[in-house]
Amino acid sequence: MSSSAAAVGKRLIKELASYRKDPNPCLVSLAPVSEDDLTHWIAVLKGVEGTPYEGGQWKIDVKIPTNYPHTAPTMRFLTPICHPNIHMKTGEICLDVLKNAWSPVLTISTTLTTIHQLLTSPEPNSPLNVDAAAVLRSGDRVGYDSLVRLWSVMYAGRPSNFGRE
Repeated sequence: MSSSAAAVGKRLIKELASYRKDPNPCLVSLAPVSEDDLTHWIAVLKGVEGTPYEGGQWKIDVKIPTNYPHTAPTMRFLTPICHPNIHMKTGEICLDVLKNAWSPVLTISTTLTTIHQLLTSPEPNSPLNVDAAAVLRSGDRVGYDSLVRLWSVMYAGRPSNFGRE
């Protein structure tokens, strides 16, 4: 194992221990896919309370590059989600911290918190899902929230009667 691979492994073990000691409230779980490969993780993100995502859970695939933390991890939704900045078929996420605003100070857990925050702050002018963005840009928040709720029920385990008396 090269010294850079050892450094990456040490950093990931530290991040995982930190998460286990103080779990991220935005997540249901975060763990490597296997104990033999610390560079591939699966996260399960909770839906944001008070939003149409509430009650849902989304799997996110996390691939960590060999030069982490100097290069951002690759993250994508495995569970389909309706959001202007997330591609509905590939799960690709349009988020600056996964691209040009990445910093080695960030961790896998803090990056997932940023993705969680993205759910409440869609940017319809930088869409990967042009249909969801068009609904938001038209000012139809009720229609957008209905789409999000529908996808959350269909794919993310959100109870269909969630939030109703």
